[in-house]
Amino acid sequence: MLKTTLVVLSVSLAAGAALAALFLSPWWWAAAGPLLLLAFTAVHDLTQRRHSLLRNYPLAGHLRYALEAVRPELQQYFVERNTDGRPFDRDTRSIVYERAKGTDSAEPFGTEQDLYLPGSEYLMPSMAPCPVPTGQPRVRVGGPDCTQPYDMALLNVSAMSFGSLSGNAVLALNTGARLGGFAHDTGEGGLSEYHLRPGGDLVWEIGTGYFGCRTEDGDFDARQFAEKAALPQVKCVSLKISQGAKPGIGGVLPGAKVNAEIARVRGVPQGETVVSPPHHRVYSTPRELVRFLARMRELTGGKPVGFKLCVGSRREFLAVCKAMLEEDTAPDFIVVDGAEGGTGAAPLEFADLVGLPLGEGLMTVHDALVGTGLRERVTIGASGKVATGGDLVRRLVQGADFTNSARAMMFALGCIQAQRCHTNTCPVGVATQDPRRARALDVGDKSQRVRRYQEATVASAQQIMAAMGVAHPGGLRPHMLLHRVDPHTVRSYAQLHEWLAPGQLLASPPEGWAGDWQAADPDRFTR
Repeated sequence: MLKTTLVVLSVSLAAGAALAALFLSPWWWAAAGPLLLLAFTAVHDLTQRRHSLLRNYPLAGHLRYALEAVRPELQQYFVERNTDGRPFDRDTRSIVYERAKGTDSAEPFGTEQDLYLPGSEYLMPSMAPCPVPTGQPRVRVGGPDCTQPYDMALLNVSAMSFGSLSGNAVLALNTGARLGGFAHDTGEGGLSEYHLRPGGDLVWEIGTGYFGCRTEDGDFDARQFAEKAALPQVKCVSLKISQGAKPGIGGVLPGAKVNAEIARVRGVPQGETVVSPPHHRVYSTPRELVRFLARMRELTGGKPVGFKLCVGSRREFLAVCKAMLEEDTAPDFIVVDGAEGGTGAAPLEFADLVGLPLGEGLMTVHDALVGTGLRERVTIGASGKVATGGDLVRRLVQGADFTNSARAMMFALGCIQAQRCHTNTCPVGVATQDPRRARALDVGDKSQRVRRYQEATVASAQQIMAAMGVAHPGGLRPHMLLHRVDPHTVRSYAQLHEWLAPGQLLASPPEGWAGDWQAADPDRFTR
């Protein structure tokens, strides 16, 4: 391998120069000194465990860190672009890295955000802030039909499958979740030993391919599902309807990546390309969806069951709410994924143009549940570019009870946004099935980074809420989040959005909702 060759070459050259200096001429020390330093650096890079990039690219990997030392504009141009080509905020990524490392994220010289730019948002501080609470708040997930409720953390690991991530990356995420007491969503790629071995709390996600609980012809296998859902590590089960970065289409895993291990975990043939259908076989109407969720909860023995979606049509979601009312059952939770969510394998047009942004999707789901009197039965999660304490608080104001993060958790693992997620050549061993590359990711070190990042971000959110005069997330209100409409106008979310009263859609739908509510059909998905 190239990295081994480089290390051997540097050591050989250093040893040769040193021998020449000892036995031929002292002048050789002029070359031996730098070569010995180079050799020491190469060996150290190969054996250290903190930096996966240097383990995979000894010596050459230092070029990336050298770029970070020069002007921020160069750093952003060369190394800070996400997988769909758009720049990810430099300050946000720096905050994630510093929290994962356990260092102070404070920086001098004030904000870099233009607070007068239309579209900017900021939270409202109070003249009477309250003390910062100790310990992490928990959110009870489980409605009246749930017999094994789960207390969810405010920030959890969002859905990322084994297959898209390496085994070591999954191990580190789940170990970090266990150490920090938060949940880890498996993604739709099935339950692997890497999810189960550390013992962290799992949200088992079931996609349209039913990986891990599928029949030979691709249908849902209730027996397999019940056996795996009974595992003590599985705390909740989530039916994936759609993903924010690519709503309405299924995923594709090339046959070259479907090795024996992944084939076993997913229940698919080895070496064959796996295409997830864009739609589910288990339902075709809102009523069938609601009934299937109830059946899943029975099969789990009463554990919380929910679904994840990127919101599109408000009318379709209202149809699901009508089905919940008529069937007298509801999911225990709904995770709203925003169209701005990231992925390593989405068509650019989908990433840019399809689906509602997270904020609008959250408020739509929250209001629909409030207006139909179902909000107390259903917990709402938010997933999509949640990275900082401020992001977390904004989503709570917009209607969420808890949040999930994928991209920031990858940063905590050491992701450098090399944009190679789909090539199997991830330089830091996060998004690859190449065992030599994945080996560079040290599970012990990276799991602690994941734990520290989650802990520090929730602590930041609690500090922000305390500065707003709020001691608990339940005290947040829409008027506490401000949005700049234009350079001269600022409005709060209480003014910008129509917030429904409990049961309002059932009693007297407001004009803006009446048409969609009337047209919503629990026996048909219509837009």
